[in-house]
Amino acid sequence: MSKPIFEVCLGGVDDVVAAKEGGADRVELCAALVEGGLTPSWGTISAAATVGIDMMVMIRPRGGDFDYSQREFVSMEDDIIRCRDLGVRGVVIGLLDTDGTIAVDRVRRLLRAAAPLEVTFHRAFDVCRDPHLAMRQLADLGVSRILTSGQQATVPEGTELIRQLIETAPAGMTIMPGCGITAENLGTVLQATGATEFHATAFRREESRMQHRNDRVYMGIPGLPEYEREATSAEEVRKFVAVSRQFDRSPLR
Repeated sequence: MSKPIFEVCLGGVDDVVAAKEGGADRVELCAALVEGGLTPSWGTISAAATVGIDMMVMIRPRGGDFDYSQREFVSMEDDIIRCRDLGVRGVVIGLLDTDGTIAVDRVRRLLRAAAPLEVTFHRAFDVCRDPHLAMRQLADLGVSRILTSGQQATVPEGTELIRQLIETAPAGMTIMPGCGITAENLGTVLQATGATEFHATAFRREESRMQHRNDRVYMGIPGLPEYEREATSAEEVRKFVAVSRQFDRSPLR
């Protein structure tokens, strides 16, 4: 195997540029990362697609659970078709039935809409009833990879299940750890799980350039800073890349 593939989770076109500059292999483009990621705008997807890095696009119409109404489902299908026509690398989906099992029929329909794009099943997997059964079902459906924290709050807490899933994954299925991975713990995670891909943010706090400010008003969630944000940093990306290179098993040329 070569070095593990680094997928950067991010929220805008400038972040995509920074990820590419830092040496990331792939990005997952989302909106509203404070809600776990929602479908970004069509304008953002279109602009990011010109940057020149493999891109997966989050398809999630709202926050909350993963049991969607018929109207929400149709909107997901339409978003996937639009992404497919744009030529991105793939899309990221996650749908469950109310009993915590994979919504097999709906996932199958979205896979049909996405073909021939890659499809990742996101961390809806981490709240499903039976992860081993879910993995086999998703592999049979043709899902490319599963993003998971091992059904725990963070990857470092879920490494045992992640390792089990990687060891038993059917041919063609990739298990990608994500959530709570840092440059500092990445080596331990890769060693403990044997993962060939990983997913993380590479943020640095960025201060607003606004000179005039009204600190009495919130446009988002009260208590979160309005005049600073987390932005993807090429330097932070390079820290992850440097660690992952220690696990490069490519033959010498």
